[in-house]
Amino acid sequence: MGTIAEGVKQAIDNCLKIHKGENVVIITDKESLVIGNALKKKTETITGNIQFFVMEDFGTRPINFQKEMDDALKTADVSIYAAQGAEGELQTFRMAMIKTIDENPKLRHAHMIGITPEIMEDGMCSDYVEIQRISKLVYEKVKNARQIRVVTEKGSDFTGQFSPDIKWVVSDGEITADNWKNLPDGEVFTAPESVNGTIIIDGCLGDFFTEKYGSVEKTPVKIEVKDGRAIKESITCDNKKLLDEFVKYLFEIDENSNRIGEFAIGTNTGLTKLIYNLLQDEKFPGIHVAFGNPYPTKTGAKWESKAHVDGVLIKPSIYVDGEQIMNKGEFCL
Repeated sequence: MGTIAEGVKQAIDNCLKIHKGENVVIITDKESLVIGNALKKKTETITGNIQFFVMEDFGTRPINFQKEMDDALKTADVSIYAAQGAEGELQTFRMAMIKTIDENPKLRHAHMIGITPEIMEDGMCSDYVEIQRISKLVYEKVKNARQIRVVTEKGSDFTGQFSPDIKWVVSDGEITADNWKNLPDGEVFTAPESVNGTIIIDGCLGDFFTEKYGSVEKTPVKIEVKDGRAIKESITCDNKKLLDEFVKYLFEIDENSNRIGEFAIGTNTGLTKLIYNLLQDEKFPGIHVAFGNPYPTKTGAKWESKAHVDGVLIKPSIYVDGEQIMNKGEFCL
């Protein structure tokens, strides 16, 4: 464990590499203001061209993406989103923000949805040289894969099929203008062509679920998937409220919200335990899958969705075209 200041330095100096004179936009919220202010203070030691936004200044959450933020991001060199998720804001705020980010060809963006002091002191203080080494090894194993099977002791057993036309993306903390990153970082991901089998999410869920429910280890979500889509009648969970909200999310947002859009392998070997916050836990060595948006600007997938909800699996075994690369959460590269 490090300190918030060390995590901030890692983000500003090593991941974003902010330079003197660059225009920087920081978007935060009241719950994350300690971190937002620390990022601002560190950035001010490098450049004075900073626009700083607190989301609650624009109304009660959830809010819509604001014109002031849109205008600022269109001309910025660097941007940071360090805030908590609110139900509905993926659609009303974050997707619109990412669209603007993707349209600015010079912008380097760090996305820190659900950031906490604990994550700044833990995942943001990992050894990113080692993360980059592991990520490269994983990428070399999966980049030409046709099938990847995932098995867990809890009962997950599913296989993803992959197309050579859809890219695997290395997300290892090195942020460039053509590849914004989540921080903390450490994953290799793609959009699968199809997925079939049983998925049991027993770590945590993404979007607003991570703040609302935390760990789902005692109330795992079981999903049968056929041809890449969740089967509604198959979904079970002992937490009735969570089950109802999850099913509604998958089947009422749009026609692709029940389709698996992301298949990812966590590569942050500096992490020693799950903390049941998706921003960090999806980087923990293992597997997470997401229903909804396949990040088409990154992967090259030809479809879209307004949804994106990740699910983290605990201690998976992973087989790439028959070759085992992970055994119960431990890499065997």
